[in-house]
Amino acid sequence: MFRNFSGRTSHPFLIRGDEQLRQHLLWLLLIRVIFFTLLIGVTAGLEHLGTPVLLPPATATIAFVAIIYIFSIGSAALLHRDGLNLQRFGLVQLLSDTIFATLLVYGTGCSQSIFTPVFMLPVIAGGMIMYRSGGLMTAAAATIFYGTLLLLEYAGTLPIYLHAEEDIPRLDFHKVTSIFAVYGITFFLAALLSGALAARLRTTEQALKRTEFNYDQLSLLYKQIFDDINTGIITLDSDGNISSYNASACRITGYLSEEVTGHPLTGFFPFITVDNMSARQVTDLKRKDGSTTRVGYSVSLLNLPENGDIGKQKFPASKLITMQDISTIEKMEQRMRKAEKMAAIGGLSASIAHDFRNPLAAICGSAQLLALETNKAGSTNKILNDIILREGNRMARTISDFLQFSQPAPLKNEWFNLYRLIDEAMTSLDNVNNSTATVTESVLLDCPEMISAFGDRQQLQTAITHLVKNAITMSDEEDGQITIGAGETGGKEGMLYLEVTDQGKGIEAEDMKNIFKPFFSTRESSTGLGLAIVQQIIERHNGNIEVESKPGRGCTMRINLPLPGDRGQVTGCRDQI
Repeated sequence: MFRNFSGRTSHPFLIRGDEQLRQHLLWLLLIRVIFFTLLIGVTAGLEHLGTPVLLPPATATIAFVAIIYIFSIGSAALLHRDGLNLQRFGLVQLLSDTIFATLLVYGTGCSQSIFTPVFMLPVIAGGMIMYRSGGLMTAAAATIFYGTLLLLEYAGTLPIYLHAEEDIPRLDFHKVTSIFAVYGITFFLAALLSGALAARLRTTEQALKRTEFNYDQLSLLYKQIFDDINTGIITLDSDGNISSYNASACRITGYLSEEVTGHPLTGFFPFITVDNMSARQVTDLKRKDGSTTRVGYSVSLLNLPENGDIGKQKFPASKLITMQDISTIEKMEQRMRKAEKMAAIGGLSASIAHDFRNPLAAICGSAQLLALETNKAGSTNKILNDIILREGNRMARTISDFLQFSQPAPLKNEWFNLYRLIDEAMTSLDNVNNSTATVTESVLLDCPEMISAFGDRQQLQTAITHLVKNAITMSDEEDGQITIGAGETGGKEGMLYLEVTDQGKGIEAEDMKNIFKPFFSTRESSTGLGLAIVQQIIERHNGNIEVESKPGRGCTMRINLPLPGDRGQVTGCRDQI
């Protein structure tokens, strides 16, 4: 939207611009000066050559021309002032031109003057610049001024001619009224015609500006879509040369627009075929840097007129190619298919594990009953029963770990005391430890007793148990020190961390990327599910796990868990613990 000098806002192609009107008035002033100068100059030249022409004395002529120059220059200077009412200013200039024409006609013989048609200049200018109203007002002024001259001439109340020695015949009433009627009608007809022409021109100009504005808007919209869309767009002319090439196509192929525009498509992308336009195609596209990417593309026809010749309806075989980089999509599809396959295998495996549990429990129970009857130390039956019980319990733990990994239980988040949870995890490890030494003897607990955590208490205890068991296994010496630390990090979003550090042999660099994969283990007696279960539990709590290890220098595993933003809940929980 634009604002004109009157303070009203209008659409850009519907306003009559003040600058445009200002330019028209400047041209009017310039044409006035040139017209009157040439008119009087040519007339004076003809008189000098002996042609009989009625002119006032040279002094009066020079004074008349000087007045026109001074008035026009002053008007031009005034025209550039801010806040000037251009409509009123234009009307004053048109009336001034009418007065100048009246003086010229008076000075050159009134009804005998050859300059009477000069009245047409302000009339036509009024219609062209200020449309019908301006033309009619100027025509009325010209008619009144000219009629006044004729009336005074007929009445004999003013000199008809400035040269007293010349005898100009007086007009009769019939001739005066005839001249007045002819010129009066002519003035008004000129005003109407010039106003109608100006109105028609204004309508055409507005339509042209409206079309230009809409075209600019459409062109801008097309350019923005063409440049910002994620789909690569390539257009070909009738000869198969690339005619346009958007930014996404540059990103997909690696070639800049100026490098390919105007060149054949086959010179850069020989594997793209443009003959098949029925379905979307897939190909391996070679980029500018030599790498290969997977793209999907489709081809369609563009029916555009050639060289703007719409009348002859000559349409070239232009084509449009749209392409997308589908390498990431294909990788995602592969991962989805793999995940679906693993889910199916996991479900089947879980069913098998459930079926194994019942006979395994029967085997272990029977072995325990047999051990009560054959409990003689050192006997073969005693040794075999111990083997059955030990391996059965190990298999039972493996099945439990597998079921926990393949079918994790829903989270039941709550606030709890983390220190007490760690202590309970150590106690549970002591209960299942077969050695005489307890786990708590080798674990240093370095965390506040009143520290709180938010999450599923049972699942986090399982995660801590697996981390401590892994640290015990990784320690070289039986009395290797294990440290468990916990605390909160500062910042706007609070985080709870828990670290388990051992002094064992550490993790090899080639094994670091595989330690969280299911069934990966460097020990024959391990199922390889412990750390995978830990990672699964922590990720379900929207946390993460970090590992720092150097071979021969031990290992630190750090769990980071988010805390709710309402710290008042944390404080209240701690007060209750």
